[in-house]
Amino acid sequence: MTYEEVMSELRSRSDPARVVSMARYAVPTEGRIGVSMPSIRKVGRLAGKDHELAAQLWKSGIHEAMILASIVDRSKWVDEPQMDRWAADFDSWDVCDQVCMGLFSATPFADKKISEWAVRPEEYVKRAAFAMIAGVVVHDKRASDERIAGYLPIISAAAGDERNFVKKAVNWALRQIGKRNASLLPQAIAVAEEIALQDSRSARWIASDALRELHARQPKAQD
Repeated sequence: MTYEEVMSELRSRSDPARVVSMARYAVPTEGRIGVSMPSIRKVGRLAGKDHELAAQLWKSGIHEAMILASIVDRSKWVDEPQMDRWAADFDSWDVCDQVCMGLFSATPFADKKISEWAVRPEEYVKRAAFAMIAGVVVHDKRASDERIAGYLPIISAAAGDERNFVKKAVNWALRQIGKRNASLLPQAIAVAEEIALQDSRSARWIASDALRELHARQPKAQD
């Protein structure tokens, strides 16, 4: 499909009322046409995989098209300059998360960008680091426990960031690591307990919320 055909298909599925409703989820409404994620995925299946089309969709500036770009692109076609360009354009948590979970986390550059972006000052670029961690943990079944445990110090170091979209992503990444398997669960709990001792309201929230879920996953002691 051509760019024009894809955009026509995307617009045919738009609902202006959805744009208004998305404001309730702290999603900016500017640059949106109101297409649901299931519909975006359907358009992605119709469009197929196309790296050049992905670039065109991203440049449109329409959020649903930008999410679609990450669906029609392939991780093997993505290089570091593209990752940096797209990350610089992140201005909402949903675009950030969809791109990082579904595309960037599968690239060979994921760990490098996680380390780089986790200390960046931009809120959504920093969030992207932890969305990628969540993506690796959830989707990469071949990732070793050693690799995933290596993300824990990065999480701990960022726990003091008070910005809403950063702290929620840090919490998300920590919980996903703990839920990965029985080996990583106690490691995630230990880091959460260390984070709880940090002199930061954000860190205390991250720790308490994560520990509530992770403790519930621990095997119950036998009588």
